[in-house]
Amino acid sequence: MTAVLAALITVFCLVRIRGPQPLFYFSYRLGLVFNEIPHVALYGLAASTTLAFVEGDIATAADWAAVALAAVSAAGLVVVARRGIRTAPLVRRALDEALGEGSSTRRRPPLARILLRPFFRRRGDVKRVRNLSYGDAGRRNLLDVYHHRSRPEGGPVLIHFHGGHFDQGRKDTQSLPMLYRFASKGWVCISANYRLQPAFSYPDHLIDAKKVIAWAREHAKTYGADPEAGVFITGSSAGGHMASLAALTPNDPAYQPGFEEVDTSVTAAIALNGYLGVYFDGDPTTDPTKLARPDAPPFLIAHGDLDELVPIENPKALVTALRSVSTSPVVYVELPGGHHAFDLFHSFRFEALIDGIEDFTAWVRERNRTT
Repeated sequence: MTAVLAALITVFCLVRIRGPQPLFYFSYRLGLVFNEIPHVALYGLAASTTLAFVEGDIATAADWAAVALAAVSAAGLVVVARRGIRTAPLVRRALDEALGEGSSTRRRPPLARILLRPFFRRRGDVKRVRNLSYGDAGRRNLLDVYHHRSRPEGGPVLIHFHGGHFDQGRKDTQSLPMLYRFASKGWVCISANYRLQPAFSYPDHLIDAKKVIAWAREHAKTYGADPEAGVFITGSSAGGHMASLAALTPNDPAYQPGFEEVDTSVTAAIALNGYLGVYFDGDPTTDPTKLARPDAPPFLIAHGDLDELVPIENPKALVTALRSVSTSPVVYVELPGGHHAFDLFHSFRFEALIDGIEDFTAWVRERNRTT
């Protein structure tokens, strides 16, 4: 049974499944986890196979067939792991191509964290302040703040919005390895809920994003931030769409009812596995590609080439639109073997991408200091 499950996991990681809904859902959920941390499946496979040999359970032809299946699955999981490990040089290449040679930094991956503690996102030097209100929509207008326990002054701000198709999701689920890493480096990180469909729709999501930016500019100093050092916005999946729209509509009073005078511009935007096209009733104002502008901030867009929910052509369209008009750089990272929601765990893929995001934000901040 273990060998069969491992074989299914391997197939779901290596191949983008487009089958009946139950099969798609099952494959998506398994791939969501094991495509990022295939070594966990390898641990289980190795342990169960070893135990079977030790207990003398390998006797029949069927038993040996299971061993062969386990060996093939293990080889496939090694391929999955190698795809993740290949992310680091590709991220560095994308940064150097978009920002100039030498913009990226080679780092050693945190092997102990990836191999032994991929599920544990917390860090001892980071404090999380939960459920601060930024609006009047109850729990959907709550945010969490992550900051270094020593509260060093002058840190930049990183705002994150969760995914969930605009009708589900919450603030404490996605990109946590990135939020904790940046907070441990002295950033003040914010992860926010926002109003969801069907009770709310466009432009309510975008208005909430602007409210979070306004809240950060007013309150982040309490936690050690200096918005003048930079306000960066990011999001996963639908949150990537929100981050992109917010970045491309700075200070637009149509999306700032009651706080029209607040500066809601951002220093740069980062979209992770984002849906970046039109999403509401064909309304072009919900399509980031139609909002590309010469003064757009720098963008970093990262997407898996095996994303089950958002085809790779979708983010590429925004990359093309931005590069055709914007005077700011656009970094595009296509992740080999990456599925949707690659930002949940400490994996080779996501840790390498976080390294790249660190380099990207450092480059943007240095450019702003010198211009």
